[in-house]
Amino acid sequence: MLGLMQDVPLLVSSLIKHADRHHGDVEIVSRRVEGDIHRTTYRELHARARRLANALEALGVGMSDRVATLAWNGYRHMELYYGVAGKGAVVHTINPRLPAEQIAWITQHADDMLLFFDLTFLPIVEAIAAQCPTVKGWVAMTDAAHMPTAAAIPNLLCYEDLLAAQSERYEWPTFDERLASSMCYTSGTTGNPKGALYSHRSTLLHTFAVALPDALSFGARDAILPVVPMFHVNAWGIPYAAAMVGAKLVFPGPALDGKSLHALIEQEKVTVSAGVPTVWQGLLAHMEQNALRFSTMRRTIVGGAALPPAMLRTFEEKYGVTAIHAWGMTELSPVGTVCAPRPKHDDGAAEEQLRVKAKQGRAVFGVDMKIVDAAGKDLPWDGVAFGDLLVRGPWVVSGYFRGEGGDPLVTDAAGLAWFPTGDVATIDADGYMQITDRSKDVIKSGGEWISSIDIENVALSHPAVAMSACIGVAHPKWDERPLLVVVRKAGTSVTREEILRHYEGRVAKWQIPDDVAFVDAIPMGATGKMLKNRLREQFRDHRLPTA
Repeated sequence: MLGLMQDVPLLVSSLIKHADRHHGDVEIVSRRVEGDIHRTTYRELHARARRLANALEALGVGMSDRVATLAWNGYRHMELYYGVAGKGAVVHTINPRLPAEQIAWITQHADDMLLFFDLTFLPIVEAIAAQCPTVKGWVAMTDAAHMPTAAAIPNLLCYEDLLAAQSERYEWPTFDERLASSMCYTSGTTGNPKGALYSHRSTLLHTFAVALPDALSFGARDAILPVVPMFHVNAWGIPYAAAMVGAKLVFPGPALDGKSLHALIEQEKVTVSAGVPTVWQGLLAHMEQNALRFSTMRRTIVGGAALPPAMLRTFEEKYGVTAIHAWGMTELSPVGTVCAPRPKHDDGAAEEQLRVKAKQGRAVFGVDMKIVDAAGKDLPWDGVAFGDLLVRGPWVVSGYFRGEGGDPLVTDAAGLAWFPTGDVATIDADGYMQITDRSKDVIKSGGEWISSIDIENVALSHPAVAMSACIGVAHPKWDERPLLVVVRKAGTSVTREEILRHYEGRVAKWQIPDDVAFVDAIPMGATGKMLKNRLREQFRDHRLPTA
């Protein structure tokens, strides 16, 4: 017997309709590429999204056509989130930090019909336009007064002119909630990127989940500053969740330096922010150098890479900001786990609380996970056994766009399909998952595994270390041994010996790196992650003292 409930499809357009009707006067603040601060509301944004939908109709965009963006976090980008998906097309956010040739490849692979871009990325568009015959129009996200005069770009259109020519009258269509709403490609550090294609249903379910109290815990009293880019996994779902709960949104635009972020946080009374550790390093360094504090910010969500315990301490002990560790992937829409302490941890010693908070956290409802050994056998949740992390759920990919990479899923003994994350992890008895490494980054030394993340975190606790990366280097006896690559903080002169002494008593003796190499910078990928494959190539011939 079926339940007698209304069958209302879960569609992205329902979020902006809800926001307009129930908290239409709430502000959306954006630092624009043009240099000023722009203010709008959910009601005004909804009206402009409807104008955009009419403009897309006039340009011939149909159901499931792909519409690409090269844009910073801002109100126009958010209008595209709703205007494109709401009419049944697919908003395809492209990471502008990728190499131009990779952006051109992605645009063609996705068969993008239009590409909307912020003026910052005009040089990229000029470089790739001739390589992208599928793109029928290039739309500069600005007004007529700021339009570029780039003759090299065919069919160059003005965003504000497109909207001004259209009516606000538009009825969002109703269609199958399983239709695609948005697309994001993996960073493609090895081989070509692969497209994760999200549905309206998966996006809405993800939105409900991330707003939960023990997830990202968003509410109407929040002013949220997403530093995580809207071109990377939909800014972790924040533009959707904020519209659902009625939170104020503060978009930083292209100004992601510590000084600009702190000024915006204070000016707009931001209560919660979200971003990768490399961004917070710049913010915390600026605050320390200028003896600054936070007056309203109480929480920051850190993901994209492991949250170093030293950074966690700084946020919480020095600035009174709760640092929330989260984990996810492009293939998970992206949130999989969030580290929210349980009541049983409240009375624990400070060090024990810190140890829990340093983990990636417990699975958000909707995501199931487990760890398995090399033979696919389930491993115990004891916080000690570590294995390959597998996940499944309604916002986890079942495959990649156009079948790139083949079938990524593995089937267990019960016949259930799981997505292999490529992470090596432990899970404790309370369900807290901790990434010990990427499977490709773990260091295999004499039959034992060494977590590069653990080694990096110890280095980052040294006051003279700005950044660190640990890689495996060939060793004649042990197969691999750890090499620590360090960027010194400005004005310091810490030595190799001082760094290695810092490990004594903090890790097992056999896990201490065999050598330290000092560099000016560590190569970073398009999503703010360290490119260890480049470091391994750079230090391929490095001879360890113990070799």
